[in-house]
Amino acid sequence: MEVSKAIESRRSVKAYDPEHRMSEAEIEKLISMAMLSPTAFNIQNWRFVLVRNPELRKQIRNAAWDQAQVTDASLLVVMCADLRAWEKEAGRYWKHAAQPVQDFMLPAIDQYYRGKDQVQRDEAMRSCGIAAMNLMLHAKEMGYDSCPMDGFDFDAVGKLINLPEDHAIAMFVAIGKGVKDAWPRGGQLPMNEVLIVDRF
Repeated sequence: MEVSKAIESRRSVKAYDPEHRMSEAEIEKLISMAMLSPTAFNIQNWRFVLVRNPELRKQIRNAAWDQAQVTDASLLVVMCADLRAWEKEAGRYWKHAAQPVQDFMLPAIDQYYRGKDQVQRDEAMRSCGIAAMNLMLHAKEMGYDSCPMDGFDFDAVGKLINLPEDHAIAMFVAIGKGVKDAWPRGGQLPMNEVLIVDRF
């Protein structure tokens, strides 16, 4: 599928076939595509929590306004980020680069993130958003529908998945075989309202 076609046809689908299962090969392919998503300084701070336990999915659904796609989609991915990835063996992010590149990048990583909690969090949300879009577009190419979600109790879900203290949840991505079309597009804003050239 062409990328433009995937972008045009991808919609947020809410109703899924609860009996459908994705193969392990399909899941691995999806995650491998998401792992090609760019991150600042290549710190790869996204973490993909695949919620497979049916009982846990039910508990998460309870914390997500009883939205059916949480339990019915073939795959529920809780998009998380390691806020401290930048300082966890940062050398591994550049281990295949030439030594001068490593000598420049590693101090730059530390300088950019150290002591800057908001920068760490903002970067985590950006990274997860990009990875989520890769997941959804590749799912579309594979013939699956998807739905990005933030309608849930973040603290409650964090407890349910045993989220580490130095991690944050960005969103869910539900992926599966849709059984009902998305609503018609609600109304796109005109380009001249959202496109700004040079300055507001």
